[in-house]
Amino acid sequence: MLSRWIVSTFAILLCIFLIACNPTNTQQPQAQATQDIATPNSESQELPKISAKRVVTLSSLTTDIISQLDKTKLVGISGSALFKNDPRFQDIPRVSEGQSPPNLEKIVALKPDLVIGAEGFSNQPIQRLQQLGIGTLLTQVNTWASLEDITKKVAQLINANPQPLLEKYKSFLPEGKKANISTLVLVSSQPILAPNKNSWAGDLLDKFQVKNLAAELQGKSPISGYVTLSAEKVLEANPEVIILINSPQSGSKTDVLNEFKKQGFWQKLEAAKNNRVYVFDYYGLVNPGSIDAIKKACEQLKQDLL
Repeated sequence: MLSRWIVSTFAILLCIFLIACNPTNTQQPQAQATQDIATPNSESQELPKISAKRVVTLSSLTTDIISQLDKTKLVGISGSALFKNDPRFQDIPRVSEGQSPPNLEKIVALKPDLVIGAEGFSNQPIQRLQQLGIGTLLTQVNTWASLEDITKKVAQLINANPQPLLEKYKSFLPEGKKANISTLVLVSSQPILAPNKNSWAGDLLDKFQVKNLAAELQGKSPISGYVTLSAEKVLEANPEVIILINSPQSGSKTDVLNEFKKQGFWQKLEAAKNNRVYVFDYYGLVNPGSIDAIKKACEQLKQDLL
């Protein structure tokens, strides 16, 4: 059991590190463009007036966005457990599986006029595709604003209307309600990591007006947007609510909770005493993953915190 937890903890740390490995991870929209198809990281510049008709996506979130904007434009996607049984993608070729790098030969064979990757995951293949003269776009979604920004830019590139999808995003958020409650999100136990405001999780909590006790903290964690906390620091914060994260490798939500219960400080926390500890899926709260994952995370935040 211990060895499985160590592997699980390492896996979630690796996932977070890969998402956050870009040193310019900030709260501003981060859509880094490549070639002449996308704009540089500046809202003052406009996208060229083109209409991409054959798109390959290298991240689950952009796959979902394209699918909901205009699924006829998708000719290749990266494999993802999020879409394993999703009928929308059953007949679309996979250019990668899991954490394996995308197969460039498969991508080229699909004759795309646009390949969309994720900053930190797709930099090398995107650079190679650039050299081959294929239009590319690197994206980074670590705030709600950047989710909306990428949706608008992608919609423009494939000549689609983003408004229905933007309205869908808006419906996920609370209407006037405030979750005015002190909260810590703990994504791993060894080390204890918590998201500050410069992360997707931190920004989402801010949208719900949750008092994220780690929001303003800075530390020496190599993972941008996250801070390392000591047991003493957690006890000092003593939040009213604790959110734990169930990664794809964790086993079950019960396993995650039981591992934290073994910590010596756990029973001293008000959230534990008052049974206000909730376990959220990794996709949606830590990694946006897909539109449906974001929706589920928002629904759980409404249910548990509002």
